Amino acid sequence: MQSELAKRAVAGTSAAEAPPEAPETDAAAELVSPADDRPDEQAPHSVVALPSPSALTPLRPLSSQAVRIRTHLLDRLVAQAGEVIITRSRLEAELGQLRSSLGDLTGNLDRLRQQLRDIEVQAESQMQSRLAQAKDSQQGFDPLEFDRFTRVQELTRMMAESVNDVATVQRTLQKTVQATEDDLSAQARQTRELQRGLLRTRMVEFEGISERLYRVVRQASKDTGKQVRLDIVGGSIEMDRGVLDRMTPAFEHLLRNCVAHGIEDAAAREKAGKEPSGLIAIELHHEGNDVSVSFRDDGAGLNHRRIVERARALGLISADHQPSEDEAAELIFTPGFSTAEQVSELAGRGIGMDVVRAQVAALGGRIEIQSKPGEGTQFKLVLPLTTAVTHVVMLRAGATSIGVPSNLVELVQRAGASELETAYLEQRYSFGGEQVPFFWAGALLQSSARSERGTARTNTIVIVRSAAQRVALHVDEVLGNQEVVVKNLGPQLSRLPGMAGISVLASGAVALIYNPVALAAVHGEQARQFQASGASAAASIGGAEDVVTQAAPPQIPLVLVVDDSITVRRVTQRLLQREGYRVSLAADGLQALERLQQERPAVVLSDIEMPRMDGFDLARNIRADASLADLPIIMITSRIAEKHHDHARALGVNHYLGKPYAEDELLRLVRHYASAEAPQQAMAA
Repeated sequence: MQSELAKRAVAGTSAAEAPPEAPETDAAAELVSPADDRPDEQAPHSVVALPSPSALTPLRPLSSQAVRIRTHLLDRLVAQAGEVIITRSRLEAELGQLRSSLGDLTGNLDRLRQQLRDIEVQAESQMQSRLAQAKDSQQGFDPLEFDRFTRVQELTRMMAESVNDVATVQRTLQKTVQATEDDLSAQARQTRELQRGLLRTRMVEFEGISERLYRVVRQASKDTGKQVRLDIVGGSIEMDRGVLDRMTPAFEHLLRNCVAHGIEDAAAREKAGKEPSGLIAIELHHEGNDVSVSFRDDGAGLNHRRIVERARALGLISADHQPSEDEAAELIFTPGFSTAEQVSELAGRGIGMDVVRAQVAALGGRIEIQSKPGEGTQFKLVLPLTTAVTHVVMLRAGATSIGVPSNLVELVQRAGASELETAYLEQRYSFGGEQVPFFWAGALLQSSARSERGTARTNTIVIVRSAAQRVALHVDEVLGNQEVVVKNLGPQLSRLPGMAGISVLASGAVALIYNPVALAAVHGEQARQFQASGASAAASIGGAEDVVTQAAPPQIPLVLVVDDSITVRRVTQRLLQREGYRVSLAADGLQALERLQQERPAVVLSDIEMPRMDGFDLARNIRADASLADLPIIMITSRIAEKHHDHARALGVNHYLGKPYAEDELLRLVRHYASAEAPQQAMAA
């Protein structure tokens, strides 16, 4: 009996206390409570004590309780938390638009208040006619004893009250929007904590696969007849279970590789002054939002001579080319490459390192190699802590926007037009004393041959680094860093090279997440041919800036809209943008002249009556400028008298439209002048 009780004490529970088995359902979860939390009624010699606060306190803290839950249920919760974050991001974007509209309302309200004040001043300065004064004086009041208001003055006071009412509504909206932003920020923190808590439940210690790794090393050392020991440093670091499960086969292959290729046999090690038994060390460290896993051995290091000979035998490099040590190290990731002289269970099949790199790249990580002859080799894998949420840098190339994992982006810098064209001609970009492969991001994605920006003074270059490889990307714009929820690619897209994931942005658009280095390794040659096809055949004749202009596709036509009414400007802007035009706005003639100094539009749409400078003066200034003398001008105004029309024609205005105008007629004129402007820009270039 005593031995049976001892067994029960070791097991932590008794047979009588074992709960009935729960049915298998999706929502089933098992609560495992320590047996010491409740008294053992079957135990002999038990002492019954009176209830007391101390007796009600469990012997073990509640934190020792555990819940076992199915993995797919936890994944579903994480996915739902990600959907909540996406919805919150959409709400933040909509709230930002509301804040912008509220800012426009505030500006319009201030302008309306100022205009009303001007009307009141003008109305107060007007005197009543003598007839009205004589008529009013019959009521027995002297003008000094009774204020008499005209109808205009009464209307201005009514308008002032209406403006004050609108201002009250505007202030209420501001307070509501501010409170909503505060509540949304608090909800964002709570959602982020919820998601982090769910992600922490997916975390497992690296030590969980240590026995499996030890077994792999023991078996490999037994097969090769080498003495090898394995040390794991930092095994308590936690990683996402999904990442660890996907990378475990890669870890096993790296260990077999270290034993088969890295560690020498006992005789060779003693001859080199080393211990007979080799050492393989696995070290784990945190690097920001990533974790680095290093596999280091104290073997002979990479045999660069043997690697180069094998690469020449396979036709990977030419006979007269002598690669550097870094280039030789990269050759081991080539599919089908192996330096083993005999095919065995551990080496010689040429399958492994290319799969390891592909698996690391699929997770959005990178792999690096460091080797010293006679001292050993180190493979460093930088992996994300979790694949559910990641930080990406959004890039735009033409009409295509993609995401690149933040840990791959090494530098973003500006480049001049001549420097950019040199990079296009040489297909290389100088960075840190190194010639980095250069690509237009749109060509790498097979979406466009060259940038649509034309002769931009500054161009954006993004240096992307994965493992020891770098790629320079020319992009139109860097849209910023975002935290996105990574969705499962599915079987249809999971095998596409270079694609690291997919996400949904706050706008509802689907964003593809790429590893440009892996993409360049597969489609680099096609991208070079594609971007070369967009260059002009006569590019080598002119200067560098001329080359960029000839190689670039035609610019989207720009239309300058000049009107003092913000409503008219916005309506016209939406109409033209819907038709695919770029639109520049100006509130009066002076602001329009400033816009004309920045970029020449295809056509100018101008009102007549505007503050500071009216439409007639604007037309006179445009025709007086030699560089703008032939710029088409279309007047759009409510003044449709023949006198105004004749004056505009005398100033050189091309067309004269009355308000409200016919949209089809305006679009026909804009389309005509835009198509006529494109050949002139090409000839000027």
